[in-house]
Amino acid sequence: MLKYLVYLDLVLSVALTAGGIILSTRLRNKYRSDVFSTLIYYQVFISAFGFYGLWGQVVVQTFLSTYISAELLLRFTGIALLLGLPFLVFAWLMLIQLAALLSGRKISGWTVFSFLFGNFTILVVIGYFIANKKIADPRVFIRDYYILMNVIWSLLASYLIHLPIIGKATIYEYDRRIIAPTISIIGISQCIPLVFYTSQPWLGLIFIFAFFTGNTFLPIYLSYGTVLPAFAKQEPSQNLSFEEFCKKFEVSARESDIVREICNGLSNKEISEKLFISLQTVKDHTHRIYIKTNVKSRAQLMNLVKEEADPPAPLKGG
Repeated sequence: MLKYLVYLDLVLSVALTAGGIILSTRLRNKYRSDVFSTLIYYQVFISAFGFYGLWGQVVVQTFLSTYISAELLLRFTGIALLLGLPFLVFAWLMLIQLAALLSGRKISGWTVFSFLFGNFTILVVIGYFIANKKIADPRVFIRDYYILMNVIWSLLASYLIHLPIIGKATIYEYDRRIIAPTISIIGISQCIPLVFYTSQPWLGLIFIFAFFTGNTFLPIYLSYGTVLPAFAKQEPSQNLSFEEFCKKFEVSARESDIVREICNGLSNKEISEKLFISLQTVKDHTHRIYIKTNVKSRAQLMNLVKEEADPPAPLKGG
């Protein structure tokens, strides 16, 4: 049974990695922005660690455990895992840079240097202790290092995303309030199986699944969960007709009438009287429209229509 779970976990890891890289590449090709170039680098580095550092351990223990002693296997897997950590360090750096870009900032060269110098110094120290057999189980030491650093850098990325926007926003404030805490939750959740892990294979599989699943959140959300305001004018879909705009956001015929009258400056009460529907019905339709178009107010909705579509014609008889 465990063998089939390993195969399933491996297939899911490959699928999630491919999906994350494909979505990130599509975003980069569509918008040509440093934000999405950084997202691709993050996906590549984090996936490289996942397969080299995590799945590599599974392969080593599967094929070498019957040929070498337990002590030698422990040292070998510890060193192999240590060699995969540079991919993880660069992935954390890309995550921090991405978080800064989402709030309109750029990480300075000195900050990048300090980050890399500090993390690689830690890796050298860990390698020294492993090489001199000063650590009983290198995997436990590296596990604790991963838990501590993953939580720290996830929280820092969330903080950077939550900072006030500098310049033009890449994502809406509403999306930042979703992305920032979610990154922290993912970073902490990925570590929970490791806290209880000693040698249980099923906990290791849960961790690997959580690792690959959590790391696809950003490309999935940025692809399907939001409209990117900073790049709206670059989209080939600008200058849509009002009907095409409604079709794009799956706005129904009745909801399109509401959008039309909102753009004409009518209040909810005026809309209810003009369309012969109750005030509560207008509010319900408006709430669904906000969800579909990923806006939070009349002003944002009117700006979105103005950016993407031709002005809506007035209703007949209006």
